[in-house]
Amino acid sequence: MRPPHGRTLFDLVLEQAERGPQRVAVIDGERVATYRDLAGAAARLAAGMRGRGIGRGDRVGVLIGNRLEWLETVIGATALGAVAVPLSTWSKPDELAYLLADSEIDALVAIDRFGAQDFAGALDALIPEASRHEPGEWRSRRFPRLGLIVMLGPPNRSGWIDYRALGAAEMLEPPPPGEGASAADDCFVLYTSGSSARPKAVRLQHYAVIENGFNIGERMGLTPEDRVLLAPPLFWAYGAVNALPATLTHGAALVLQSRFEAGEWIGLVERHRCTAIYTLPSLTGAVIRHPGFRRERVASLRTGLMIGTPEEVRIAAVELGVAQICNIYGATEIYGNSCVTRSDLPLERRINSQGAPLPGTRLRIVDPATGEALPRGATGAVEIAGYVTPGYCGASAVHNATAFTRDGYFRTGDEGLLDDHGEFRFVARAADIIKRAGINVSPAEVETLLLQHPGVAEAAVVGAAAGERGEAIIAFVVPAAAAELTGAALAAHCRGLASSYKVPDRIEICPALPVTETGKVFRRALKERAAALLAEPAEPRPAGSSP
Repeated sequence: MRPPHGRTLFDLVLEQAERGPQRVAVIDGERVATYRDLAGAAARLAAGMRGRGIGRGDRVGVLIGNRLEWLETVIGATALGAVAVPLSTWSKPDELAYLLADSEIDALVAIDRFGAQDFAGALDALIPEASRHEPGEWRSRRFPRLGLIVMLGPPNRSGWIDYRALGAAEMLEPPPPGEGASAADDCFVLYTSGSSARPKAVRLQHYAVIENGFNIGERMGLTPEDRVLLAPPLFWAYGAVNALPATLTHGAALVLQSRFEAGEWIGLVERHRCTAIYTLPSLTGAVIRHPGFRRERVASLRTGLMIGTPEEVRIAAVELGVAQICNIYGATEIYGNSCVTRSDLPLERRINSQGAPLPGTRLRIVDPATGEALPRGATGAVEIAGYVTPGYCGASAVHNATAFTRDGYFRTGDEGLLDDHGEFRFVARAADIIKRAGINVSPAEVETLLLQHPGVAEAAVVGAAAGERGEAIIAFVVPAAAAELTGAALAAHCRGLASSYKVPDRIEICPALPVTETGKVFRRALKERAAALLAEPAEPRPAGSSP
C-alpha cells in the first residue's frame, strides 16, 4: 500500500480525512467516528487548548481509558506541537503523584472514574488549588507546571474545565510552520516498566511513530477495509505507537474495548466483523476457554499481532483461528516493534521467529562481554538502531548514559540470534535466562515444552537460586478446562521432548498466572513465589526421573 505523506499525527489524520472522509476511523461502543469526525473533534480540542495557553513544547497528560476521547485528546494536543503523555489508568494515588511530577505536564485531560479508580477524588487531593480558584487562576504548588485540568465526566471543581466545553471551540486551522508540530518533534512520552524501580519515561518522535507504524501494518497486510480490535490499553506502546499508527496509516478502523473481558471481546469481533487483533497469551487463553467461544463467531479474523512463545503463537493461529497472525519483537524504546513476521509466511516460520527487522531498523547481535558482532546463528546481546527513542526524560534520564552504545545502538537487554533467513529469534531477557548447573536455559523454550501438553492452558517459567546448582527451573502451569495435571506427569512429558537439563525442577499447578496491568506475565511475582517454593517439600518424582 502507498504510505501516507503526513509525518505528524495530526497531519496524518487530516490526510486520511481527505482521502476517505466517510471511512470509519474509530468504533467505541455505540459510537462510530469517521476520519472526518476524528479530524474535526481533534481540531476543536486543539483550538480549546490553545485558547488556554497550550502550545508547542508543552506536555499534555492523558488519563483516559480506551475511548474515542483518548484519540481526540492526543491528536488535538499534538496538532499544537504539544507532547502527549498517556498515563496508566491503573495508577493508584501515589503512582499518579509520581507520574504527574516526573512528566512535568502543563495540562491534564482525565476521566473522573475508571473501574474502581476514583481519579476525580485523587486529583482533588493532589491538586487542592484547583478547588479554590477559577480556571486560569491557579497553579499547582506540588506540580508547578500544571495549571489546567480538563475533566471527562462531572467537573464538580471550580478550577476544572469540562471536556465537552473545551471541545466546543471553533475548529483549529492547521498552524503555520514553526508553530505546530514538526516531524522530528516528540509526539509521545510513554511510561514503561522494566528493570528500574520506577517506570521509565520514553520520548518518541512523530515521524518514527508514523513510519514504523506503517511498516508494522504492512507486515500484517492491513488495508482500508480492515477493522482492528484493540483490548490492551492505549497508554501502552502496544497501543499508542503500534496499533494506533498501524491502523491510521492504512485508513483502517480501530475498534476499542475499554478493558478486556473475553465474552465481550468475542461479541465485538462477531458484531463488527473484526479482521485483525492485538492479543497476548493471557487474552488468547481467556477467549478460547470462555464458554461462549466458537470458531464461527470469530471467523472474520485474518491477521494480527501476538507476543508469546512458539506454542502460544500456534494456539492463536490454529485454535483461535487467526491464520495469518504475526509474531513480533519490540519494546517501548524501539517504537513498539522492530521485527514482525510477514503475515503470508508459512506458519512454522511465523512460530519460530519474530521476523526480519522492519524497514529503517538495524539489528545486530553482539558478544555481551566484548561488544563484537556475532555471526548468524550465534546467540548474543540484541542492539537496535534506526527507529529508536532519542532518550529517556525525567528521573529516568540517568539511564541514557548506559542505554546506548557509542555508535547509537540501543541496548535492549535481550538475548537473541539471526537465523539463516535473516529473521530474528528472541531467546530471553538477559535477566531472565536461567543458569542451571552452568548451562543457560531459556524460560520461553521450557514454556513451549509445557504448552505442547494438551492439558496445559498457560505456562510460565522462572529461575530461583538453588545453591551450588546455580538456579532451579520453576514452572507455573494453568490447566485447561477439566484437565487433571500433576507435576510428575508434566515433568515426564518434558523429558520425552527435550534434554534433561530443560526439565523443570518444580512444577506448580495454579488457577491463574499473575499478570501486569498490560496483560504480561508478572515474572517478578513468580520469582518471589519460586524462591518460597524451594523451601517447601516438592511433589515426589518417580524413581530414576531426576533431570
